[in-house]
Amino acid sequence: MTSIPLSRPPIDDEIKQAVLAAIDSGHYILGPQCRALEAELAAHAGTGHAVLTSSATAGLWLIFRALEVKPGAEILVPAHTAFPTVEAICAAEGTPVFVDVDDWYTLDVKDAASKVTPRTVGMVPVHLYGQPADLPAVQDLAARYGLWVLEDCAQAQGASWGPRRVGTFGRAAAFSFYPSKNLPALGDGGAVLTSDDAIAARCRQLRDHGRLSKDVHAEVGFNLRFNELQAAALRVLLRRLDAMNDRRRALAARYAEGLAGLPLTLPAEREHARHVFHLYVVRTARRQELAAFLRARGIATGIHYPVPTHRQPAVERFHPPALPRTERLVEEILSLPMSANHTEAEIDAVVAAVRDFFAR
Repeated sequence: MTSIPLSRPPIDDEIKQAVLAAIDSGHYILGPQCRALEAELAAHAGTGHAVLTSSATAGLWLIFRALEVKPGAEILVPAHTAFPTVEAICAAEGTPVFVDVDDWYTLDVKDAASKVTPRTVGMVPVHLYGQPADLPAVQDLAARYGLWVLEDCAQAQGASWGPRRVGTFGRAAAFSFYPSKNLPALGDGGAVLTSDDAIAARCRQLRDHGRLSKDVHAEVGFNLRFNELQAAALRVLLRRLDAMNDRRRALAARYAEGLAGLPLTLPAEREHARHVFHLYVVRTARRQELAAFLRARGIATGIHYPVPTHRQPAVERFHPPALPRTERLVEEILSLPMSANHTEAEIDAVVAAVRDFFAR
């Protein structure tokens, strides 16, 4: 049995009571808890609007639709990301243009610039593992070529560049509330954040079957709504988000101190950025051996992600080019246990096991 899990979502009496109260309220879909959470999410991030939806994938698709992506329009996206980032582009009938990553595993702006064509309409920087992409460089590139920016914040809620939270640098942003995320729901969930009134209104309409009113549909949308029980739990956790991220950062610092000096590449925090460590990802050429060694000691690990998106069978029709940096790092990355609910003793146990592995 695994004694130290990769992630440990928070569940306590305050959350349970909030969910029970939502059950007793008799409101279950897009009710008062959802409306309150939307206002609180927007206020926390510093945007004009938050639109709850069923997942970050749905949020990305809603934004692409609101931006009126035309079939075949090219969208720059890092190859090293969860496949849903690319999946949403394809679902919106756009064409993903795969970009290599930089030293922080986020979109390489120089490589992105080399791939802009007259068909390029936008770009999706992904704040991977909790690390913000180089947002000033992204904005400069977008301004140079007249591109929109859609931030994928699925792994970085509460992260920031300078004084500004991620999710406020582009036309809109998508967030995830998957149970292992920095703001975790008790199931799937997501949100669109934007200060663009038109994008917010269009996303609200599309997530609810394209409705203008109960019986009038202005366009073909889909059922991508959110529910009151999840919203009630998330309202409790949103109040704790900054403290939970501080906890993640403290545990990451504990890892960094304990693992120093080993033949292991540790995650670095880029200048001007505040990393919130959704995942703690190290690199070693001996990944498989290390993962097996830790597993035998009851320590879970993960690989995020072993097959880069540009090498997925689903996108072969786009004939993606080779991306050397991405293809090299996916052979070496390993995620160690990380969440706001892990203890110092657990982190120390992981450190001791990793040091034992390299000592052998």
